[in-house]
Amino acid sequence: MTPASHTPADQPTGYDDLSPLAAIRARIDHAAKIAGRKGEDVTLVAISKTKPASAILPLIAEGQRVFGENRVQEAQDKWPALIEAYPDCKLHLVGQLQSNKAEAAVRLFDCIHSLDRPSLLTALAHAMDKVGRRVPLFVQVNIGEEEQKGGCAIADLPALLTQARAADLPVQGLMCVPPAGIEAAPFFALLGKLAADHGLSGLSMGMSEDFETAVMLGATHVRVGSALFGRREG
Repeated sequence: MTPASHTPADQPTGYDDLSPLAAIRARIDHAAKIAGRKGEDVTLVAISKTKPASAILPLIAEGQRVFGENRVQEAQDKWPALIEAYPDCKLHLVGQLQSNKAEAAVRLFDCIHSLDRPSLLTALAHAMDKVGRRVPLFVQVNIGEEEQKGGCAIADLPALLTQARAADLPVQGLMCVPPAGIEAAPFFALLGKLAADHGLSGLSMGMSEDFETAVMLGATHVRVGSALFGRREG
């Protein structure tokens, strides 16, 4: 099986001779150059949720080493064998995290992008103390103030960050998922301002549809799934 076994339908023209992974990297580099940045300063998190090891291995063979999962249980079932075979792979949790799964997440993941409430903060602090491992965190911000979406309210962000610092949690930055169907740039810009206001350098923002915009607006981590693996069925 070759890494270039498919071409996502939403891949722009001009990259047809590249594998999906090489095309995404080239697009990141291009967007970074426009913004006066370096592409290597942007971490590509390949979102492998629902994908079997057989779909992940070609990306590993092509050099991808950072992957993202939405659910702790799925990651526990799938990743230990992959990490044993490829110990330089890093695993990021990008989905909502239940407090009772905090210890499992701390043991398995190398970064957690979904800290969004005081109860989860407390659970993560206890888990990190118990396990003896400090896992970098992003605070997920409900940047569009959507009732149905997870994330810390903008108004609650200062208090949550103060609590995190008091607990000696390694908050690396902020994460967001902008509202669907609306231009993402203003939300990315707002997340960047919030991060700067609170002395944070990490910005986890941008997915398959808008990662280039996110890179131009300062993203340090982009979370790309369908543009790498193809769209999920159903």
